[in-house]
Amino acid sequence: MAMLMVLLGIVMVLSAASVQDLRIHGNAWYHQRRQLIWVVLGLAGLVATSRLDYRRLKPMAVWLLVGSVVLLLAVFIPGIGIRANGSSRWIGVGAATFQPSELAKLAVILYGSVLLSSRPVNDLRGTVLPLAAVLGGVGALVYAEPDLGTTIILAAIAASLLFFAGLRLAIVGATAALGISMMGGMTMTAGYRRERLLSMFDPWSDPLNTGWQAIQSGVAMSNGGLWGMGLGASRAKWGFLPFAQTDFIFAIVAEELGFVAGLGVILVYLVIGLVGLNTALRAPDRLGQLLAAGITTWIMIQAYVNIGAVLGVLPITGVPLPFVSYGGSSMVLTLTAYGVLLNVARQTP
Repeated sequence: MAMLMVLLGIVMVLSAASVQDLRIHGNAWYHQRRQLIWVVLGLAGLVATSRLDYRRLKPMAVWLLVGSVVLLLAVFIPGIGIRANGSSRWIGVGAATFQPSELAKLAVILYGSVLLSSRPVNDLRGTVLPLAAVLGGVGALVYAEPDLGTTIILAAIAASLLFFAGLRLAIVGATAALGISMMGGMTMTAGYRRERLLSMFDPWSDPLNTGWQAIQSGVAMSNGGLWGMGLGASRAKWGFLPFAQTDFIFAIVAEELGFVAGLGVILVYLVIGLVGLNTALRAPDRLGQLLAAGITTWIMIQAYVNIGAVLGVLPITGVPLPFVSYGGSSMVLTLTAYGVLLNVARQTP
């Protein structure tokens, strides 16, 4: 299922980006060639982690977390961090860039899994408080970029780890309620986030600004109908829908391949989620269970947030569609993490 999404992404990135690539770079294959390189690197990471016993990752947990924090701090250093579209989310030199928040997701999953598998989960001082401190520190750095969407995904990952570790439901529920309240408050603290949230309910109140992407995404999907306009026949990619190959690639899929294909993509993620959670429930030990649960939650929540934003039922947050959207850091690290999930599955009786 994951490889099916990767292949779909390779095709749709070429389709979604080709028009603007030809106009800007003089090469219709500009984004697609890069995507192919990142897919190859991601598959290399997947093969490595699927063959490496996941228990051997335990000593790397703290170092990976420290490394991700250092890189998250580096995005704010002039000359190292790269600012684009109002956010400082990347570091790089020349054409080579990296998004540390993607590494932070894997680091939080690995650190939380090692921590919760080595101590009784209801020892709040020894498990919940350290995990909350790590989430607070990493989440604050990601939020400051600003990147509220990834902050929400990190919080969902931590909540899933606590749930699967066996923390009392009352504490999980109270923590989730507090987290949702904090996210709501953070959404309202910045004008552009507040406008995005309000435009979700009525994008036509500001059709040329905050409601533009939602409207154009809806137009694209409605044009697709049941069976689509045909591969490569999208109209939205001709400058009408910004970030067509990244945040809104699902809209291009629905426009060119139709409602049936869009529904198929959602069902594929559902299958990945069900099999991933089944792997977590049947894992040979607590560490494998938590790693499988965390990685599955990461993929499912991110897919839900992305597709929800494209459909207009969630605010636009700028997170990519796993395995499909254009993006090197996301592709490489998601596939590498998926290899860990496959390794747990291979050792599951």
